Amino acid sequence: MTLFDIHKVLSLCLIVMSTSFGLEVTMSQDTMEVARGDDVTLTCNFKPKNQVNDLIIITWIGDPDETSREKVSQKNFNYIGSNYQGKAFIETDLTAKTSKLTLKQVTIQESRRIRCFVQIPGDIEGKTADTTFLLVQVAPSQPSCKVVGTAEYGHNISLTCVSEEGSPTPTYKWERYDVKNAPRAFPIKTTEKDGVLSLVNVSMETSGYYICLSTNKVGSAKCNMTLSVMPPSMNLATIGIVAGCIAGVTVLIIVIICCCRKRKQKQKKKNYEME
Repeated sequence: MTLFDIHKVLSLCLIVMSTSFGLEVTMSQDTMEVARGDDVTLTCNFKPKNQVNDLIIITWIGDPDETSREKVSQKNFNYIGSNYQGKAFIETDLTAKTSKLTLKQVTIQESRRIRCFVQIPGDIEGKTADTTFLLVQVAPSQPSCKVVGTAEYGHNISLTCVSEEGSPTPTYKWERYDVKNAPRAFPIKTTEKDGVLSLVNVSMETSGYYICLSTNKVGSAKCNMTLSVMPPSMNLATIGIVAGCIAGVTVLIIVIICCCRKRKQKQKKKNYEME
């Protein structure tokens, strides 16, 4: 064995001894899934270097989520954040070396990574914290379907579909049907991504009945809409203008006819008096 090999073995032994004799914190589960409105209990296990310790501080922290960036912090023994009074409960057993955080009637706001952090003076080596991901499951809410763009011949438009709620994040799928409720293929060059259906160079053939299905592992919801693609000259504003012009011309013709009749009647009366 070379000197280099002996150095590697000694380094490995020192690392193993340091880890073995330091604080070790582990969560019972890497991930926990729970339905919205249910209660959940997270368990943190810790093994200190010394069996007897004068002070042990256990802090539970909810890491900021991706939307609100809000932290949820609970500390053993006596402090619980005002937002979680009556909702969060901590139970610690120093003999069993465990701490349990119970959350009542969880909401989507608690869906985040939760960290258990243990502090023992003089015992700072090893693993002092561990996390578990709490996934609060919520079925997708009723999605909203909208048309983005002008539904006229030759235009490019998009149909959008979004659920305001849903955990895990919903996936979306569009379907198309004809007037007889039979499935129809999408027009050529149609693309679909993240709930957005992009329709290119729309025409009368693009018209139809469209349904969007929002789905996750908890449930599903859908919205539907009827798409009517019209020629540019057949939009409502143009129809209104044309109708107004036709009505105006009609009134003018009626006035002219009435004037002509009155003039003829006057002329006949005048000729009769002259005779």
